[in-house]
Amino acid sequence: MKITYFGHSCFTLEVNGKVLLFDPFISPNEQAKHIDINTIHADFILISHGHMDHIADAVSIATRTGATVISNWEIIQWLNNQGVTNAHPMNIGGHWFFDFGKVKCVNAVHSSSLPDGSYGGNPMGFLLETEEGNVYYAGDTALTMDMKLIGDYKKIDLAFLPIGNNFTMGIDNAVIASDFIRCEKIIGMHFDTFGYIKIDHDEAYGKFAAAGKELILMNIGKSTTF
Repeated sequence: MKITYFGHSCFTLEVNGKVLLFDPFISPNEQAKHIDINTIHADFILISHGHMDHIADAVSIATRTGATVISNWEIIQWLNNQGVTNAHPMNIGGHWFFDFGKVKCVNAVHSSSLPDGSYGGNPMGFLLETEEGNVYYAGDTALTMDMKLIGDYKKIDLAFLPIGNNFTMGIDNAVIASDFIRCEKIIGMHFDTFGYIKIDHDEAYGKFAAAGKELILMNIGKSTTF
């Protein structure tokens, strides 16, 4: 399982021979200006909610690559209107088997509107069950008791959790979330992109370590394997 970070909450996950791109927000991100989005390949694009900082490059990458977009019904309809037709609508509580594994949509406590102000449906996270491991991508969310259900439902090998505070949960709540989902390896996201979500990296590492967890803060454009 190979993971590449493109800044903010955008990653690719290479699993079972497919490339999954999460929440593509790259070209408007000053911290990711060295990334050429035309070089990013995707077989699937998973979008957690409609905010610009999670969907900005979705149309261009989906159009160029022909990737299947997975998101909620409202976002898929909005993308259809932008000319993106290779898409699979889902919603919270449902699951579907794709050729890389199973995707289950889970609750996220946040807001969701699309870049033009239209309704973006309910925000959500994704639980992936694959032959290479089970992955939880939380999207933008507060700490929620629903995370305990995720930990009860399935063993989580790797989790992507927001840690930037202000718009999502911060470091302290993310540590609790890692306990709720019973996951020892956490990749942090949704931090440092804007002034409101700047974090102290040493503090974050220390708090996760004190809880017996491994926090990974990736550099933009870099990859790791799991």
